[in-house]
Amino acid sequence: MPDSTHDIRPGQSIELLKALHILTRDGKMNQDSRRKLKQVYHLFQFIEPLLQSVQDERGAVTLVDHGAGKSYLGFILYDLFFKARAEAAPSSSHIYGIETREELVQRSRELARHLGFEQGMSFLNLSVADSIASRELPPTVDVVTALHACDTATDDAIRFALEKKARYVVAVPCCQAEVASVLRKNKASALADPLAEIWRHPLHTREFGSQVTNVLRCLQLEAHGYQVSVTELVGWEHSMKNELIIAQYKNLPRRKPAERLREMLERIGLQQLKDRFFAPESTPLQGPL
Repeated sequence: MPDSTHDIRPGQSIELLKALHILTRDGKMNQDSRRKLKQVYHLFQFIEPLLQSVQDERGAVTLVDHGAGKSYLGFILYDLFFKARAEAAPSSSHIYGIETREELVQRSRELARHLGFEQGMSFLNLSVADSIASRELPPTVDVVTALHACDTATDDAIRFALEKKARYVVAVPCCQAEVASVLRKNKASALADPLAEIWRHPLHTREFGSQVTNVLRCLQLEAHGYQVSVTELVGWEHSMKNELIIAQYKNLPRRKPAERLREMLERIGLQQLKDRFFAPESTPLQGPL
């Protein structure tokens, strides 16, 4: 097993990496762990300036990680960004990990206690709907992340971010199946449109469905006043689930992206997903049209 020293960022806790099973007990790293760590570090490079921007403006950062799983991202963010600032000047900065699997939540809580991170990290066993209403979370948050949140979990994280008026949304979507299933179901009626050839074959249905899902997500965020950028997280040799969506709330005009979103849903036969991609009536669009 190769030496891992050159793969680890300065200041990173070796104890944490061992506890996350990224490093073995003797400090080695296999190829899968190296790939996983590279992805998280690369994502950290995108998130760090967002955190710093919020920190500079208001002196504290509240981040919510949806679909946290084993909380690799949350722990590494805390270790590399939050910890040093908390030690230098205690503040109200906090990371919340939201996860529906109770055993993973309990494991993360135990690890946070073991590492002395519990003052700045909380792990909650909640669904998205429950997390929006939960008093264990603040009424507004600064940053919402969703790393490889499968299928509709990314949409749930976006809905949470919109409800909580997050300044930044950072998402790496994974395994989008819902849109593809609707395309498949409505394929016969859609074939009257020559464009339906794009998703006529089963493989194309899956790939086009994945692409369209992320396009709709970007339009949804833009329809709520966010500026959206889309890029690769890491090279394709490391992960096929590679699209990184970063949104910053700038109170931009909403009418055109909202119209485009509605037109896209109608054009490709996805009207039944309107409620997923449009804000509920309880959250009216605000700001310039």
